[in-house]
Order: sequence, then structure tokens, then C-alpha cells
Amino acid sequence: MTYEQALRALSERGRFGIRLGLGRTRALLRELDRPERTVRGALIAGTNGKGSVLAIAESALRAAGYRVGSTPKPHLVTYRERIQIDGQPIGPDDFARLVERVLLMADRIAPRHGDPTEFELLTAVVFARFAEVRPDVALVEVGLGGRLDATHAWDGGVAVVTNVDLDHMDRLGDTVTKIAREKAAIIERGDHAVTGARGDGLAVIRRRARRLAVPLTEVSPAPLLGWDRDGIDIDLPRLGRTRVGLRGRHQAANAAIADATLDALEAAGIATVPDDARRRGYAAAVWPGRLELVRAGDRDVLLDGAHNPAGAAALASALDDLRPYLDPGPITFVTASMADKDVAGVVAALAASGAMAGSTVICTTLDIPRALPADDLAALWLGTGVPRTVIALPDPVEAATTALDAEPSGPVVIAGSLYLVGAARGHLVDDPSLRDPDPDPVP
Repeated sequence: MTYEQALRALSERGRFGIRLGLGRTRALLRELDRPERTVRGALIAGTNGKGSVLAIAESALRAAGYRVGSTPKPHLVTYRERIQIDGQPIGPDDFARLVERVLLMADRIAPRHGDPTEFELLTAVVFARFAEVRPDVALVEVGLGGRLDATHAWDGGVAVVTNVDLDHMDRLGDTVTKIAREKAAIIERGDHAVTGARGDGLAVIRRRARRLAVPLTEVSPAPLLGWDRDGIDIDLPRLGRTRVGLRGRHQAANAAIADATLDALEAAGIATVPDDARRRGYAAAVWPGRLELVRAGDRDVLLDGAHNPAGAAALASALDDLRPYLDPGPITFVTASMADKDVAGVVAALAASGAMAGSTVICTTLDIPRALPADDLAALWLGTGVPRTVIALPDPVEAATTALDAEPSGPVVIAGSLYLVGAARGHLVDDPSLRDPDPDPVP
């Protein structure tokens, strides 16, 4: 099986959609000789911040000399980003080989358990890879919810719930309490648990931990001491003033959770990260496509997903904070969105940013069935009532080129959809490890 064939085989499984449940994943893992039992680490759930916590904790673990397997999601440039060892995506040949192996197992279990979904197959590939390379620690990000998510077929010894808010209510429940029950279920007897949740969500997590006699660390956001164009400074109990290489005020909460996650890994006997390694790791942390600042020629380009109102509010705040440290001149904002998102809420949050005053907003669309047409997105921006230039350019390449060629040469912000951010990053950042093989030749 070639890499392209493996990708195609996985994408074809998308027809089975999202089907929550652990039976198929557990059956796959049994057929693979239980690869998930070869590695310990942290399973990370939560409404927001999962990826940031993973990135910060991973950077510190690597600074301490540990080999780390991780599962950041979604991918931006190549599907292979979803399975990483020490920050490097799995190679195309290894990916194709393992997908082929897992597909054979999927055919075996289908008559009894049903056909596995794409994410269930990917989860099996993740642990099959970890069993081969034997990382010292695994950091695994939950896909959706927790209780019935495929990743919950693994218990690494540490369970993290970053926070709980309303999201995926059609599948997880229509209240914070119901959603918290789904996320808290990743806490298993014998674990060490960490959470940054508050209110009703925290109450549910506390009850789960108490019922299973699991030690629970409750984390508050670290005090924010300052920021510049390259990161933030926070105050951590053990470390004092600490540099974090991720941008945005919200990272103060994620960094505190990551720090507590390292404490939990130590308490569980999995990994010990000394203070000096934490400092170096936190300062060196990167999280591609999330308030990521790159240079394109002579201009600053800020890449961020901001695909829901909470993410858009975080980006709006970050733009106000970062504006003095970015290129002078008005912002040119390139944006796209999926039609099934709260696009009006995203636009309202971003339009409230003082840094967006006098900006040019270029609305585009993506070749995806769920994508919102550029004209419809432009109408929402015009409806904010704030004077600014709004342009609809359906071709995303033309939209990005127009933004980069704009005069005067102020900063460019590309946000609103991780699909858009991934496409832009693939053009702006030349990373050999992200280059996929050329497509199979047409017979």
C-alpha cells in the first residue's frame, strides 16, 4: 500500500461518520496484541486548550531528555502530523504500512463489531506505532468528549481535563454538567488527575475523582506578568517568573495545567522533569497554526484557527496585546469559515478588537462541502457596522496573495478556519518533514 492509497483508504472510512463507542477500538487493539499497553502517559480531554497543554508539556519532557509520542490534532499540512515522535511526524512509508495492517484487522472485527470509523482506525495506528518505537511518555489528545472516544481505550496513568464548556452539544449533552460527565469519564481508578475546570464542570470532575479515590489537582490560571511578540511571562508556584513560548493571555491557564500535568506524571512514576528542563521547555514550546507568527518576505503573518467564538475572542485579545510588537500599518485579515460554525459569533468577537480598526478584511472560501461562501461571510463582516474595507475573493490563493501584496505593508492575519491556516502554512513554512510523496501516477 502506498501513502496515497493509505490516505484514500482512511478517508473512505469517513462514510461511517462519528460513532462514539469503545467496542470497535478495543477489538482492533486486541487483534494488534494490545499495543496501548506498551506506553504510559497522559490522556488529555477538555473543551479548549488540549493542544496547547500537550505542546507545552511535550516541550518540557523533551528538554528533560524523554522521548515523547504525541497525537496533536487536527493536522494542518499533512495527515502524518497526527502521529509524532519527538515532534516529528511519522514517515509516509511507516504510515502506509501500519494503515494496511490495521485495515486487515478492521476486516476481521467488522462482522461482530461493525466497521471502524476513520478516527478509530487512526487511534489503532497511533498505538501500533507507539508499540514499535517505544516512546518514554505518550501525550494523547482526546478526539470528542472522553467517555466513548476511541482514545479512552487507553489509560496512561494520568488523566487531564483542561476545562468544560458548551460544545458538541448534539453528542455530549446540552448542559455543562452533562458534558463534564463525558469528559470526566477518562479518569480511571489508579490514575492521577488534573483539571482547570470551574463551576459545574469542576463539581462533576471532583465527584468522579472522589468516587474512584483518584488524587485530583485543581489548577487556576497562572498570573500573567507580561508579554511581547514571541510569548508571555507568567508566575508559577515552583518556578516563579517563567517564560512561555506561546502567544496569548489564555496560555497562562494552559501553561499552569501543563505544569500540573508534569507533576502528575512524576507522582505516577512515569517521568520526572526538573525545574531547569521545565523552564527551557516552556520557553521553547511551539504550537503550529495557533497564534503562530511567521515572516513572509518583509511582513509579519499571524496564523490562528479562531473557528469558534471563544477562539475568536482569544485572538481578538491577542491582537490588541501584540499590535505594538507587529509591523506598523493597518492589518489585512484573511478569513474563511465552515457554514456549520457560529460564524456570526466569531465575526462579532473579532470585530470588537481595537487592533482591527481600519483593517481590510478579505473573505474567501475553501473547496469543502461545509465551507461558507465568501460573499456570505463578507455580508456578516459588513453587518458589524464598523467602518472597514471588506472584500470577497472566493479563491483562497488569490486572497492570500492579495493580502501579502497589500499596501501599506502592515501585518497579515490568516484565521477563521484551521483548513485555511493549514493551506497557508503549507505555502509559507518550508518544513521538509511535512512534504508528502508525489501522488501515485495515473495508470
